[in-house]
Amino acid sequence: MITLYGFGPTFGLPEASPYVTKTEVQLKLLGLPYRKERARPDLSPKGQLPFIDDDGARVADSHFIREHLERKYGKDLDAGLDARQRAEAWAIERMLENHFVATSGYARWLIPENFEKGPAHFVDGAPEELRPKLREELLARVRENYRALGVARHSEEEIVALGVRSLTALSALLGDRPYLFGGRPAGVDATAFAALAGILTPFFDSPLRRRAEGFANLVAYTARLMREFYPDHPWEAPRQGA
Repeated sequence: MITLYGFGPTFGLPEASPYVTKTEVQLKLLGLPYRKERARPDLSPKGQLPFIDDDGARVADSHFIREHLERKYGKDLDAGLDARQRAEAWAIERMLENHFVATSGYARWLIPENFEKGPAHFVDGAPEELRPKLREELLARVRENYRALGVARHSEEEIVALGVRSLTALSALLGDRPYLFGGRPAGVDATAFAALAGILTPFFDSPLRRRAEGFANLVAYTARLMREFYPDHPWEAPRQGA
């Protein structure tokens, strides 16, 4: 039995981490039975979530989890895609995970109101007298990570512009198709869904979220995949602006 370790549902999402969501949706697409448990990142072989335990084999990082699952179980999430489409899927995934998720993560972590109502509560399990210091240390680590990525070196206006550039590209690539490559989902649809749900959740308000709500096809795509993969999760469809 495969066990998937993640943060669990929070922030109006079935899972806090877009990378855990990506892996969970890919498990569903592969038709593999699994169970899900909460875990701390420090319990992972790479110090981050997700990771899986597959009958004793512990694999961390959503990309390498996918490789492991496809190899072990003889399945291909991109079956039916030609070489060019596979290359495009990889480029889309890198745009989302190496670029867009950083801009949406900024909105979640480094807008003070969002941090206070969301990630600040990650330390709620600690003794009350330690929580203020732990929150400060957590925020400092995340801020430094975003500076290392380059995102936190920009103004908020510039960060939003970068995020919108990725949303515009993704919207054009999706067009009016149900999935990114036509009538059936590919592996990258799990990545796109997870990234979009993370910015569109109504739990956090941000300029980037308000801009994301203006992409009607992306809003509809996210709502449709939420119904498909998390039918029991209540999802408040964002308003679609201009």
